[in-house]
Amino acid sequence: MYLVTKAQIKQIVGDVNISEEFYPALNVKVESVIKKALERATANGRRTLMARDI
Repeated sequence: MYLVTKAQIKQIVGDVNISEEFYPALNVKVESVIKKALERATANGRRTLMARDI
């Protein structure tokens, strides 16, 4: 399961080709960002992720 869909990515990049290895790498990066945001929110005593956690 990808956290960002291929269609969403294609909409951003337009006519640029995207290799199949890009999608899993992006997924890993997005998951990392979410986990770091979760750590920050938890450290601040919140159960809500906010833009400032990124």
